Amino acid sequence: MNRLLLTWSDAGTLGPAPAHHGRRPEGDRGPVLRLLDQEESRYDAIVVLTIPAGEAPSRALVERARARAPRIELRVVDVDDPSDHAKLFRALGKLSAQLKRAFPPAAWATDVLLSAGTPQAQTLWVILVQAGILPARMLQVIPAAFVPHPHPRPVREVRLDIEGFPEIRALREEVVRLRAEARARDTVLVGESEPMRFLRARIARVAATDVPVLIVGETGTGKELAARAIHEHSPRARGPFIAENCSVFAEGVLASELFGHEAGAFTGAAGRRRGVFEQAHGGTLFLDEIGELSPRVQASLLRVLQDGTLRRVGGEAKIELEVRVLAATHRDLAAMVEQGTFREDLYYRLRGAIIEVPPLRARGGDIELLVDAFLDEVQSRRKGRGLKVTREARRSLYQHPWPGNVRELRAEVQRWGVFCEHTVDVGDLAPEIASPAARPASGGAGGFARATESEAGGQEVAPLAEAVASAERAAIGRALEVHKGNLSRAARALGIDRNTLKRKMAAYHLRKGGAPRDAVRGEDPKKLKPPPLPNKEKKTTNNR
Repeated sequence: MNRLLLTWSDAGTLGPAPAHHGRRPEGDRGPVLRLLDQEESRYDAIVVLTIPAGEAPSRALVERARARAPRIELRVVDVDDPSDHAKLFRALGKLSAQLKRAFPPAAWATDVLLSAGTPQAQTLWVILVQAGILPARMLQVIPAAFVPHPHPRPVREVRLDIEGFPEIRALREEVVRLRAEARARDTVLVGESEPMRFLRARIARVAATDVPVLIVGETGTGKELAARAIHEHSPRARGPFIAENCSVFAEGVLASELFGHEAGAFTGAAGRRRGVFEQAHGGTLFLDEIGELSPRVQASLLRVLQDGTLRRVGGEAKIELEVRVLAATHRDLAAMVEQGTFREDLYYRLRGAIIEVPPLRARGGDIELLVDAFLDEVQSRRKGRGLKVTREARRSLYQHPWPGNVRELRAEVQRWGVFCEHTVDVGDLAPEIASPAARPASGGAGGFARATESEAGGQEVAPLAEAVASAERAAIGRALEVHKGNLSRAARALGIDRNTLKRKMAAYHLRKGGAPRDAVRGEDPKKLKPPPLPNKEKKTTNNR
């Protein structure tokens, strides 16, 4: 296995040194070179970090260390104050992700040198490693002034038993909070289609308030991204953003995850634990798949939302909370209320505002932007080897209904990075994308699935999704015709929101009078075509 050394520069910065910096003893080469002097410190690559003010001195250090490894590089971290924990955490979090792509842990064993850099930077190395964000071994070089020469072991490995140190457990919870906050600040909703512009406008409006929000949409549309965007644009943006999936835990475990527990509350509860509500104090809590909650947990959640306080499992003391709750589901909660499987009072408590994330088939114009964004991810892992998608392949992408939405598209692009070398053609696409005959029954904005022949009698049978879409389109067209194109009246008659009606009209190519746009030109509305491709293919390298 290859070996990588990751370290801050110990060469200092330009200008006067801070008052607390002591002068390095004569003959002391510094911790970086002292580590590399050891016989066992042989690395295949070295990455040295510095801030902009230390770039020039650090280049001299890199030149002196170049003989110690076949590959050495200097990375300038865009942080002006290396004692600012928050700035350092955001910068090092991004850097950790980049390093894992450039030096995959399966092939590279990483050592982190704790002896160089500011105390704040050294502390964050410990947090990143102990939290598992940066898989690495931590090393410390014993200062030359405190040890005899030669010293038998001038380099030692630093190990911390997380379960044995309460302080480290507290740091681990803090890392969860900081990591979620860093991800929230990088949130990007890609898309310039009308449904996405409308979504961003809705997010901007609800973000400025403090009402709870219910986010609805199909699986894979990006409901958590919408929740992160609401948090990032809200007055709580400086607070934590904590996300919890309510469908992955059993009832007893979920109550502990949400509300925390006291020591001895149940078998295995060796110590007190804060739940996600407490971790999100002062910020935002996102509860995904809220429709999967059991009736008992629903009742407990309702009380917390009403009172603004909670009691840990097995505890007696009430804990005051200041948390904004965002919930998401792909289920029809109103129908679940009617069926008695979801509490009506909890439903109305959660739906202070409703955000609907559109499916990918309703935003066909965004497919090219999304493909380019995902190709950027693939290219970073392939070390600059770009992929070009042919015009025919892009046309097949436009025609696919994408039942798995953006998640399915991202998985498809990532698959290209594994199996394609330079060009992505129709034959490289998944069978259901490359061939309409191989697709499951589905409908989309770019046209409905072609009817299939029944094996029994050779008669054509419309797929269920096409039949449902056809009935919906006919109902909308009839409502628009009856109400003479008045969208508000037509929406009330259909029992849907006016903006939902506008999006469905765009998806079905309907005019206010009810007739399909293509029918006005004398074309068959059943043969609606996907949005036309641009005249020139965009480069796969996205410079946005």
